[in-house]
Amino acid sequence: MTVYGASWCPDVRRSRALLDRTGVDYDYVDVEADSAAEETVRALQNGARRIPTLLWPDGSHLVEPSDDELSARLV
Repeated sequence: MTVYGASWCPDVRRSRALLDRTGVDYDYVDVEADSAAEETVRALQNGARRIPTLLWPDGSHLVEPSDDELSARLV
């Protein structure tokens, strides 16, 4: 899984903390430091750039998930 975010965003920090607590392996990409990552996020969201955006290898994704939504997807 890839987590797209920015270090200043509290929702990104919250989602990453949940993934870390549950031992989920993921790659983190800062959209402010990587223009290609920002383009990926915008493509997934029809031009928007909401973070965190979590992308699974199968192409599915979540945007700004709550802890409950993210936990449900991890089961």
